Amino acid sequence: IGTILALISGLSRLGEAIIDGPVQIKRAIPTLALIPLLMLWFGIGEGMKVTAIALAVLIPIYIQTHSSLRSIDSRYVELAQTLRMGYREFIREVILPGALPGFFLGLRFAVTYAWLSLVVVEQVNATSGIGYMIDLARNYGQTDIIIVGLVVYALLGLASDGSVRFFQERSLSWRRTLA
Repeated sequence: IGTILALISGLSRLGEAIIDGPVQIKRAIPTLALIPLLMLWFGIGEGMKVTAIALAVLIPIYIQTHSSLRSIDSRYVELAQTLRMGYREFIREVILPGALPGFFLGLRFAVTYAWLSLVVVEQVNATSGIGYMIDLARNYGQTDIIIVGLVVYALLGLASDGSVRFFQERSLSWRRTLA
């Protein structure tokens, strides 16, 4: 959702006028603060949990992708116009390569926010999962189990970030970097 909104607002002044304001308002409201409202609207099932995680990852992907779109070098746009590129070719050859670095940076932040949100929403009416295990251990004062749960979350977070970095390196192998 964040990518689509960023593309609409990043490629169109009208899109930006319509979309950017509400997204910035959402950015000012912590996603975890919305959980009571989401529980009222969606109940305490999986729908609420998925919605909370989706709202958490929307902002970093939107912000980074939108910023990348807005900072594409105008020389590339002028070159595309000079070469009389069609709209699809312009998107494929100029816009997507220009937006990908920001998208992947946003995705890396989003993965972190997804895990953070999952930890919280897993403790809402859960009967299984790592968050449930941690919450149950808290009730019984089992610090060792809480620490094991946190280590598992840390390892999952590192693996997720590693996956995104792998795809980032594959997708941006053409790009020159300092390292």
